[in-house]
Amino acid sequence: MGESSGFYKLHPGIQKWIWNQRWTALRDIQERSIEPILSADRDVVISASTAAGKTEAAFLPACSRIVDRPPNGIGVLYISPLKALINDQYRRLQSLCDILNLQVTPWHGDVLQSKKDKQKKKPGGILLITPESLESLLLSNAGWCQQAFKGLCYVIVDEFHAFIGTERGCQLQSLMHRIEFLIQRIIPRIALSATLGDMENIAQYLRPSKKLPCEIIESTSLRSDLKIQLRGYVSQFLDDKEETTVIDEITDDLYRILRGKSHLIFANSRAKTELVASKLAERCERDGVLNEFFPHHGSLSKEFRESLEKRFQETKLPTSAICTMTLELGIDIGSVDSIAQVTAPHSVTSLRQRLGRSGRRGDAAVLRMFIAERELSDKSHLIDRLRMETFQCIAMVNLLLKKWYEPPVSNQYHLSTLVQQTLSVIAQYGGVRANQLWSLLCGTGPFSLIDQTSYGNFLRTLGQKGMITQTQDGQLVLGHKGENLIDHFTFLCAFNTPEEYRLESNGHVLGSLPIDKPLMIDQMIIFAGKKWKVTSVDPKKKLIMLQPAPGGHPPKFDGAAQTVHNIVRQEMLSVYRQGTIPAYLDKVAKEFFEEGIECFNALHLDKSPAIQIGSTIYILPWLGDRITSTQNVLLRKEGLKANSYCGIIEVEGISIKGFHDAIGSILNGPKPSPADLAMEIQDTFVEKHDWMLSKEMRELGYGARFFDIDGAWKWMSVMMKSI
Repeated sequence: MGESSGFYKLHPGIQKWIWNQRWTALRDIQERSIEPILSADRDVVISASTAAGKTEAAFLPACSRIVDRPPNGIGVLYISPLKALINDQYRRLQSLCDILNLQVTPWHGDVLQSKKDKQKKKPGGILLITPESLESLLLSNAGWCQQAFKGLCYVIVDEFHAFIGTERGCQLQSLMHRIEFLIQRIIPRIALSATLGDMENIAQYLRPSKKLPCEIIESTSLRSDLKIQLRGYVSQFLDDKEETTVIDEITDDLYRILRGKSHLIFANSRAKTELVASKLAERCERDGVLNEFFPHHGSLSKEFRESLEKRFQETKLPTSAICTMTLELGIDIGSVDSIAQVTAPHSVTSLRQRLGRSGRRGDAAVLRMFIAERELSDKSHLIDRLRMETFQCIAMVNLLLKKWYEPPVSNQYHLSTLVQQTLSVIAQYGGVRANQLWSLLCGTGPFSLIDQTSYGNFLRTLGQKGMITQTQDGQLVLGHKGENLIDHFTFLCAFNTPEEYRLESNGHVLGSLPIDKPLMIDQMIIFAGKKWKVTSVDPKKKLIMLQPAPGGHPPKFDGAAQTVHNIVRQEMLSVYRQGTIPAYLDKVAKEFFEEGIECFNALHLDKSPAIQIGSTIYILPWLGDRITSTQNVLLRKEGLKANSYCGIIEVEGISIKGFHDAIGSILNGPKPSPADLAMEIQDTFVEKHDWMLSKEMRELGYGARFFDIDGAWKWMSVMMKSI
């Protein structure tokens, strides 16, 4: 450690722990984090890939300070998005805290009460907690929190990128702000994050008020090499049903290529996760070998998930998890040999986080993508002819290599979380005046887009719903319904798992589908390989009535499970224009690429974003889903039969000239607000507490989330000149 200046600033006990680990040097982010964290006069964002030493970069100097200057109460509040990650960090911190004689306490629903009681009796050391458990503490033990946190030195947020732009992230911002208000002191915040695009944006999200400066520490270490392969599979469409043998082909290859080592296989949806896992397990049973392929997603029991995570950690047996996003985050499962992606990834950010699981300890990270495209015929949809799933994968890999990642959507209201935080603050203090609530949550808190007048209307609606009531002296207290709501454990969670809508047609249940994009009457959706027209939407029953839609074959890939960013679609356009075949495509994937390029050139899509095939106009803006959703609703308001799939807008029964005239009519009319467009949507209940909002407030939040009016207006203005 002779060349390390930071090492000798750490407490001797921490120096001893580092020597015990047999480290020959601190990593770059660990060295660079020591001085700014020890100074405790700024916020710090530590950004690096998975397993780059972010945890130690934060805890070594933070623990050093609270040992050198013991606080009265808890010294470090560590907040994690996952209980499993808390358990993992507790295990990792124990040896360090034993040397320092520091108390470290995990705190969530699965922790023994005896451990919590010990911390309650004598607060101190490090508290590891989820946002939901912290919410519970402020609600039920506000007096204890005021005493326990009065000497707090640091708040450390792990996997910070997982919170950004979400309802849960807004809850986290509010909780950190409420703690500072409770103890009347600003606490330095330390965020641990994967390397993302605009780090200044990340710092802004950590403390919107900017009351402390923020230092950003990004790893300068060389990353491992990246090995990529994209394997193509041809799927057929027979008798209006997708041929299932393509899944068998993919699982056969997964079995053949991956068996014998440890891998993560991302299948994007829980249904596909279970399907792939069951087929791989059946293959192991058929061959008379021990199963090494297991599902991992949020619906599985805690015991099943933890046993699988333990099997990874022990590294005694080859283990592959077929998973959703649950294993994207930093649970320490050790290094895996490769990442497999079945279907296109959700986002570049997600792909980058998944890849962080492979290529540790200097080995190359390995990514294999298994992509099925439909066999072409004269009835094939334009999306299939352009091979858009393959090109989306290529675009995301290109952006990954350029180190670009999706930024959070700005100017979001998070009104559902404002409901939760309003009720929580009232319960915490027993009674609060309206102006005090607005000042804490909106004036100085994370809900800064809400002015006093809007908040007053918001509170009146909560009163009408029986959630709050006002006393004679003007204080707001919980109503009977509000008390019942916060007494239920589900209140602590700000976010909502997308609800499945039941799909029915002519009295027959077709299945269920999560709906997370704007849906209108007469709009087309793709389900079970067929095209359907929406005839009604019942938000209360979560029921969508459909009828079969005439026309050609629907696309195999409609992008329904993703919200794709503008930059991804623009990169796809660049890939089509350049026409350079990536070296990592296998033979079938190369054929897909060539077919897509051939279709793109034959239709002259480089010159015009609109083409007519029969009586249908296809418009390719090469822009993200917020703009295409906006454009789709605007066209339907104009009386056109518009639908959008995978970034392509198709309009039936119109000519190019007619479409041009419709765009002109929209541009010459009044420019609507996002909330105006939301009025056209049958179901604007998206987040957990949206049912407590007035229709106007709900449409305000929905419009800001799903629509980009300015982006659509700009595109239409350009469009008028090109067709």
